[in-house]
Amino acid sequence: MFELPIVESKKERRKKPDWLRVKLPIGENYRKVRDLVDQYKLHTICQSGHCPNMGECWGEGTATFMILGNVCTRSCSFCAVATGRPPEYDEDEPLRVAEAVRLMQVKHAVLTSVNRDELKDRGAAIWHQTVRAIKEQSPQTTIETLIPDVRANWEALETMISAGQEVVSHNMETVESLYRKVRPQGKYKRSLEQIQRIKDYGKRTKTGIMVGLGENKEDVFKIMDDLLEHGCDVLTIGQYLQPTKMHIEVAEYIHPDLFAEYEQVGLEKGFDFVESGPLVRSSYHAERHVYPNQNK
Repeated sequence: MFELPIVESKKERRKKPDWLRVKLPIGENYRKVRDLVDQYKLHTICQSGHCPNMGECWGEGTATFMILGNVCTRSCSFCAVATGRPPEYDEDEPLRVAEAVRLMQVKHAVLTSVNRDELKDRGAAIWHQTVRAIKEQSPQTTIETLIPDVRANWEALETMISAGQEVVSHNMETVESLYRKVRPQGKYKRSLEQIQRIKDYGKRTKTGIMVGLGENKEDVFKIMDDLLEHGCDVLTIGQYLQPTKMHIEVAEYIHPDLFAEYEQVGLEKGFDFVESGPLVRSSYHAERHVYPNQNK
């Protein structure tokens, strides 16, 4: 008898380096935030997006709330949020989010949402109502809204950003050369225009990108220049982490030294604030991004 050779049926996933280790979520504040999220039946991108900083942020009493449900109409190759046809949105959600923010005594709240391309107003009315409800119940709380691509519905954009939030963010996610691969339903220039329109409205602007998807340094420097030309104030840069085997694979784990270089170059080019590191996500340390010239 002879033995058949062992053939691996699936490609082994790239091993994570030591600098990507995260702390387990523990502590009284973490449990308090988790209980409030469950009690008010809220969604957070911390959970839906498999964020590596959930333990740290929730332990500090902060969370990024995801409104308009947890099913997205888009199918980006990097994102862990469920894709499909979303159910009807909850009209009571703005008040429930505002009540949770008040009970958590949040100093700076971050709101985001799934894409709701099937809605005529892209969910803008709920966005507006949620910001207003938080401001009414917690007038001292500053707010960042991390909004999706409105597909050039500029009327919807104005509704989203006109409720009194201090920072408006829209993530580019990746460099131009990888857009079709990473954000097949997005458009690089359209997202740049959205950031420019947010700036023209008078808001503090912010975006985030992932690295380790196959880009090079010149790609990153180019998107920095494009963003500055379109009025972006704050840039976050973090390592892409593959959420499941069904998502796009990590091309490279970027060393912390290169993240430090990106931060230095970004500040030299003219960003007010650059948050750059392996575990950085767009809402990480978001309270530092409200005012200019507050870099570490």
